[in-house]
Amino acid sequence: MSDSTQNADIGKILDTSTSPLGHRLALKIGLSAAGGMAVVCVFLTVFWPVWTLWVSVVAVLGSGLGAYIATFHHASSRLELARAILKNIRKHDFETLDLAQVERGDELNDIIRQVYRTGRVLEREFSELKKMESYRKDFLGNISHELKTPIFSIRGFAETLKDGALDDPSVNQSFVEKIIRNADRLSALATDLAEIARLETGSLEIEQSAFSMKRLVDDVVESVEPQAREKSISIKTSFDKELPPVYGDPNQIRQVVVNLVDNAIKYSNQGGKVAVRLRSRRKREVVEFSVRDQGVGVSKEDLARLTERFFRVDKSRSRSAGGTGLGLSIVKHILAAHDQELSVSSTLGKGSTFTFLLNVALVDEAHTID
Repeated sequence: MSDSTQNADIGKILDTSTSPLGHRLALKIGLSAAGGMAVVCVFLTVFWPVWTLWVSVVAVLGSGLGAYIATFHHASSRLELARAILKNIRKHDFETLDLAQVERGDELNDIIRQVYRTGRVLEREFSELKKMESYRKDFLGNISHELKTPIFSIRGFAETLKDGALDDPSVNQSFVEKIIRNADRLSALATDLAEIARLETGSLEIEQSAFSMKRLVDDVVESVEPQAREKSISIKTSFDKELPPVYGDPNQIRQVVVNLVDNAIKYSNQGGKVAVRLRSRRKREVVEFSVRDQGVGVSKEDLARLTERFFRVDKSRSRSAGGTGLGLSIVKHILAAHDQELSVSSTLGKGSTFTFLLNVALVDEAHTID
């Protein structure tokens, strides 16, 4: 920004010709200077007769006026600039903040520079607060919708049974099963919400130790195989030989692996394949977990939103599969607690690959392997 442009912008928010702050300060300094000169003149008049009264008057007025003009010229506009910007900051208006980007100089410039830095910090915090408020409103709207769907379903099936379907053997069994399924969905939603609340508030303690990632993945794959068989999906595992133990919370990492493998099965097409892989990376400093499916895939526009709470690529398909829309958000928070991130690559219509890393356990940690 050129000096002429900056001066023009400053002129829009300041009116230094009527600046009460600058006038008051300059007047006080001017009067103080005149008072001091008056004392000196009285002393000189008494002890030095040549120093006449009119010379004293001129000296007093000159010193006072000089001090007033100097103070007004050097301080008034900068004081008014600081006050005007602080006033705008109080109103959450940060558009004029760049005017406080002054060069290093005297103490007044240092104050204005501090006003600028403080304003930038407040601007970022205010922006975060607005973002959090918008996020809170979206979250409340989403959770309200997620709760209403199974509640309405349970109520609808129950009312139908009450109105006579209870005695109809052709529908009563299926209606009761649907009620149970929706109740299970509510229970899963409540569990996931409680889990996310503990993760986000930091109240969920991460108990880290060394453990075998291969053993953990084998256990998870074995537990989800019945679900995969229902869709004729084959799960193939591939592990590097002599994988070193990793360091983390095995219970939390198990939840991450369960969510990722479970998602791979849910979003795979009938008769598809899911590949789970473990391998050493970075000269055996980390172990990489990846799961690849041959499912619906994710568009580039949706990739960045995958870990948002309640975000679904295919909402109807997710709900029919029993998802709460919180699984990947929980995964993100658990990995963040381990100083790791979830990496996702996907091609629409061909499938997705989810990957994360875990640090290899140090030698003195290895004895704690489960």
